[in-house]
Amino acid sequence: MADAQLDEYRQSIDNIDAALIFLLAERFKVTQAVGRHKAAAGLPPADPGREAAQVARLRALAQSAKLDPDFSEKFLRFVIDEVIRHHERVRDQA
Repeated sequence: MADAQLDEYRQSIDNIDAALIFLLAERFKVTQAVGRHKAAAGLPPADPGREAAQVARLRALAQSAKLDPDFSEKFLRFVIDEVIRHHERVRDQA
C-alpha cells in the first residue's frame, strides 16, 4: 500500500540523515587536526573546561531550537568521548 505523504516524510528524514553524516565527518576532520596539534604541542587529549562550555552552549542552543537539552547533551557527550579517544590514540602514536 503506497502512502505518498509517508514517502515524502521519509525522503526528508533520509536527506537530513545524510546531511548529519557529512557534517559529523567534517567535524571529525577538524577534531583530528586538533588532536594532532595537541599531541605536537604536548597538550592533554581532554579539556574539561572547554567540554563544559560546549555542553552549556549546546544545551542553550537545543532549548532555543525546542530540542530536548538532555538529549543534546547525551549526543554531544558521545561525540566528545569519541574525539578524546581519537586524541589519545594520536598522542600515543606520537
